[in-house]
Amino acid sequence: MERNITLDSITYLNHNVVHLVAQRPKDFSFTPGQATEFALTHPKWRNEKRPFTFTGLPKEDTLEFVIKVYPDHHGVTEQIPVLEPGDQFIIGDAWGTIQYKGPGVFIAGGAGVTPFIAILRDLAKNGDIKGNKLLFANKKQRDIFFKDHFENWLGDDFVNILSEEKTDAYAHGRMDFEFLKAQISDVDQYFYVCGPPEMIDDVVGSLSKMGVAKNKIVTEDM
Repeated sequence: MERNITLDSITYLNHNVVHLVAQRPKDFSFTPGQATEFALTHPKWRNEKRPFTFTGLPKEDTLEFVIKVYPDHHGVTEQIPVLEPGDQFIIGDAWGTIQYKGPGVFIAGGAGVTPFIAILRDLAKNGDIKGNKLLFANKKQRDIFFKDHFENWLGDDFVNILSEEKTDAYAHGRMDFEFLKAQISDVDQYFYVCGPPEMIDDVVGSLSKMGVAKNKIVTEDM
C-alpha cells in the first residue's frame, strides 16, 4: 500500500549524501535492514520509483532515509535535495532480505552501507553490538558518511578502505581477498554484504575462497 508522508527535515551528511527525516504513519512497520519503493509526488517523477532503505528504528515516531545523490544521472536522486520540510513523498510497504542473523562482519561499498545502519543502530541501542565489525569501502575520504555513529557504535571494529585516495588514516586499495583475509579471523561467523553488484560478486567470491559457507553469507538477493 502506498502512503504519502511529510518531510520534517533534510540535511547533507557529506558532499553527495542526504539524510531525510519524515513523519511515520501510525500503521506503518518495518524491521532493520528493510527498504521501500520511494517516489516523488511531482507528476513527472510520480512513477519513477527507487528502492531506499530505512535507517531509523522501527519504534520511533519518524522514518529516516540516508540517500546518495547522483546529479549526473539526472534522475530521482537529483531531485531529492530540492525537497523542503513540509513537502511530501510516497513510500510503499517495507520489504528486503538483509536481516540480522547473528554477530559477524558487515561489508559495504558506498551507499551499500545503508541497510546496515538500522541494523547496527538497533544492536547498539539494545547493547548487542559486541562481536560485530564493519568494513566500509569508498573512493575518497570525503565519501565516508555516518562516520561518527559507526565509530561510536563499533570503535576499532569500524574499518575504512579508500580506492582512490591515500591517507595515513585509512587503508588504501580495494575490498579484495588480501584485505578481507587480513580483517577476518573467524570464517564461521556471518558475513553481510551490500554494495555495487561487481563488488558483491568479488567479496562473495573471496569469502568462499576463504572457506566461508554459503549459508553464512547474507546479501540482498539471498
